[in-house]
Amino acid sequence: MTILTRRWAVPAGSGALILAALLAGLVAPAARDPLMVAAAAVAGAPVLRSAVRALSARVVGIDLLVSVAAVGAIVIGEYWEAAAVTFLFAVGHALESATLGRTRAALAELVAVAPDVAVVLRDGEQVEVPAAEVLPGEVVLVKNGAKVPVDGEVTAGSGAVDESAVTGESVPVDKTAGDVVYAGTVSLGGLLHVRATGTGADTTLARIIHRVEEAQDARARTQAFLDRFARWYTPAIIVLAVVAGLLSRDVELALTLLVIGCPGALVIAVPVALVAGIGRGARDGILVKGGDHLETAARVDAVALDKTGTLTTGRPVLTDVVVLDDRLTRTDVLAWAARAEAGSEHPLARPVLDAARRAGVAVGVPGRTEPVPGRGVVAVVEGTRVVIGSPGLLAAHGIADGGAAAAADDLARRGRTPLVLAVDGQVVGALGVADTVRAEAAPMVAALHAAGVRRVVMLTGDTAAVAAEVARVTGVDEVRAGLLPEDKLTAVRELQRAGYVVAMVGDGVNDAPALATADVGVAMGAAGTAVAVETADIALMGDRLSRLPEALALARRTVRTIRQNIAVALVTVAVLLAGVLLGGVTMSVGMLVHEASVLVVIVNAMRLLRRA
Repeated sequence: MTILTRRWAVPAGSGALILAALLAGLVAPAARDPLMVAAAAVAGAPVLRSAVRALSARVVGIDLLVSVAAVGAIVIGEYWEAAAVTFLFAVGHALESATLGRTRAALAELVAVAPDVAVVLRDGEQVEVPAAEVLPGEVVLVKNGAKVPVDGEVTAGSGAVDESAVTGESVPVDKTAGDVVYAGTVSLGGLLHVRATGTGADTTLARIIHRVEEAQDARARTQAFLDRFARWYTPAIIVLAVVAGLLSRDVELALTLLVIGCPGALVIAVPVALVAGIGRGARDGILVKGGDHLETAARVDAVALDKTGTLTTGRPVLTDVVVLDDRLTRTDVLAWAARAEAGSEHPLARPVLDAARRAGVAVGVPGRTEPVPGRGVVAVVEGTRVVIGSPGLLAAHGIADGGAAAAADDLARRGRTPLVLAVDGQVVGALGVADTVRAEAAPMVAALHAAGVRRVVMLTGDTAAVAAEVARVTGVDEVRAGLLPEDKLTAVRELQRAGYVVAMVGDGVNDAPALATADVGVAMGAAGTAVAVETADIALMGDRLSRLPEALALARRTVRTIRQNIAVALVTVAVLLAGVLLGGVTMSVGMLVHEASVLVVIVNAMRLLRRA
């Protein structure tokens, strides 16, 4: 028996018995009531079993209310009401199960794109094996139209790959030797040789599936509140029904109160919206850690952005070499700077080394390197002490200015990040490095404002002049420049003390303290970083800046939907209660309206599956 058949078997059986009872009422009235009781038994038996299981766990739930109402209706001879209530409840459950399944479609789609097999090169032969059995380091072949079975690096070949399953980006990406590919993406042409770096559960796709599963099951603050509310609400409805029955001496009224008091729509108001919202985000490459984080993201009204790698491309180039010692040439200054930076992993070291390589300068390896966070590097090169970094670094080491400050100011005014160079305690030159502002940075800042963010702040360790130029181009509201990692942490705390709910966006180790302190930590370009996928409150799998305002807008839509659902549930109960007190609402009508409200709540949540 299929899931579909099992889902509808009970309501179909009960409905057939009710139809038979109605026909019997016309031709054989004596058979009508037994058939109605049989219909109630068929539809009510699963409900009664569920109520008993819940009671054994000391939980008073909706099933108990329906069971008591149905049994009571049979006892007082209201067989039609008993059959109608249980039948409608069964139909409602079947519809609820069918539609709820669609809200988890995003997770099902992710699981569906997981690769099953891989073609591995073993001893020069192509061998087809289950994808999970590929060993790290083995080379797999990805042919046209095939799914990439592992995370890995392209070692040979070229082709276009659809990465939408992982990053949410629909535009195919060209891959050549040295590029990274992810399991679950699809080759749209060409032949790729991929050396596996992650297989089976150790792939980005597997981590995303795990993350979405956990997030969809995580409870939000509102859900926790409603759970506490339901623990008191359902017993209170039973007490209310008993008191009403005793005072009015009307058993049917008491049973009707039990039915209309069912909090069915209220119980699913929050989880169904969260599942749909988190699923929508996963489809677009936006991973949210859980309902609690989604609710917090909906309240974000200040966003702190790291400059390098977020507002800029993070791929700076060397633009200027200023000689401040007449005994040296431009090449000499570049060579000393490159030799000092050769042992540094700072993003600004790479453009200096690249420029030296292009100039044909032999770099080598420094004897000792001491990075100074947020300021520069102190190195020993062939016995000579070399200091390169901000003017403040030179001052901290007691090195006389020697024209460094003026050269640095001039570079900064032109939007360059200045690196001042001192050799053996003497300033010999200054270098200018420039990073390119991303074309989508300014539209992203505008979109944040449109999404309700009141303050966009740039936090950077760069100079004030460079930061001001980036701020002018991007339109951020506030700039805080010359910051050390601990200063970024302090800036986030200051925003929080000012009453803002802060989202911090960064991609570097230097941002880790601020990311952890912010109300919502957002990791950009997280597809290749397992730690970011597992730890960030919101992980944007791709590198497109527009995903940030989209994530905040999705959070707001989800919370708005939750509030709408709660309102529908509460208004339904209030209207039904008024209908009972004023007359005209029977048990069957009450159940019909209740099940309709449940479906309204589910359909309302399913709107989140569509893009805004």
